[in-house]
Amino acid sequence: MADHDLKHPEWQIRLDEVLAESDVKKLPAKIHGVETLISERLRQLDYSKVDDNEREAINTALSILRVVKRERLGFPDWN
Repeated sequence: MADHDLKHPEWQIRLDEVLAESDVKKLPAKIHGVETLISERLRQLDYSKVDDNEREAINTALSILRVVKRERLGFPDWN
């Protein structure tokens, strides 16, 4: 996806990098990086009135990261 197509490029670019990563050894650091960016963004959203679309996109991203952790890194299925 092109950067100009992203609504929330601060963290969406990093999520795309996780999804494209073929080296399983690099995945944990990349996942941690995007989770950190999402966490920081959620703190920002707490203090501002922002469209709920980004919150929904973040929830979807976190679900995707759980799937990557489970299926590519062998994490247990935590729901």
